[in-house]
Amino acid sequence: MPQSSQALRTRIKSVNSTRKITKAMEMIANAKLFRQRNKMEANREYSQRLQDTVEEIVSNNPDAESKYVRKANGNKAISIVFTSDLGLCGGYNANIIKHAKETLNKEDPMYVVGTSSYRTLKEEGFNILNDTPVSSDGLTYSELKQMIEEGVRRFVNYEVDELKVLYTRFVNTMSFKPETDILLPCELDVGEKKEKENDIHVETLFEPSATAILDSLIPMMIQDVAYSDWMESTTAEQGSRRVAMKTATDNADELSAELLLEYNKIRQANITQEITEIVGGSDAV
Repeated sequence: MPQSSQALRTRIKSVNSTRKITKAMEMIANAKLFRQRNKMEANREYSQRLQDTVEEIVSNNPDAESKYVRKANGNKAISIVFTSDLGLCGGYNANIIKHAKETLNKEDPMYVVGTSSYRTLKEEGFNILNDTPVSSDGLTYSELKQMIEEGVRRFVNYEVDELKVLYTRFVNTMSFKPETDILLPCELDVGEKKEKENDIHVETLFEPSATAILDSLIPMMIQDVAYSDWMESTTAEQGSRRVAMKTATDNADELSAELLLEYNKIRQANITQEITEIVGGSDAV
């Protein structure tokens, strides 16, 4: 249905105003992405060093046992799900919710970090342990540590068979993938390390024992792994929001150009009609 020039002017003004908002949000998300990505990459070195230390102890002490390393007897799990506090971040929250529906049992206990999807998961019937939403942007290491400690307690007491984290992996600035990270039972990749070891081997003596040290280091390791997953999720959130806002800005530019072209066509038609009427009036005289 043809629109009047006045209606088109109103729409163009509205689209341009929206574009200013989406462009500003894109710039903010880009700045947060840069800052969060630097934090994520800085934390990776510490996390990797800690995991390497634990794997080295296990590889050099194959007889050492730990209460955190066992085969699961069932499929009951306690989970921590990382979502965002705000929307307007593309399919970030929708993808992690879909992943939770596909991989989790609704009866199993879980913590939800992020206020945006808390109500959605609650309405879906998931057994959420936190009575109130936990902010993702305001999450502290101590708060996450409490969740991990509760999961560890239930695992050690054989109330659950797994402790896992559902997060969004930051692949690159344009790609983000929801994944599950199983923290317990602890599975250490020591097979490849044994094959790559040199002939020179330095024996390490542990006091009181390798098992006691593992029981102390493994909880530290899984806490840091969970924290790393959270940092990766927040980085992916800002990346997803930047992409969404850039797409919205590009769409606004395209729509504004189309509306402006339509407006110019109508304006030109009106001018042509007025000239025709003037010429026709002069001929009649």
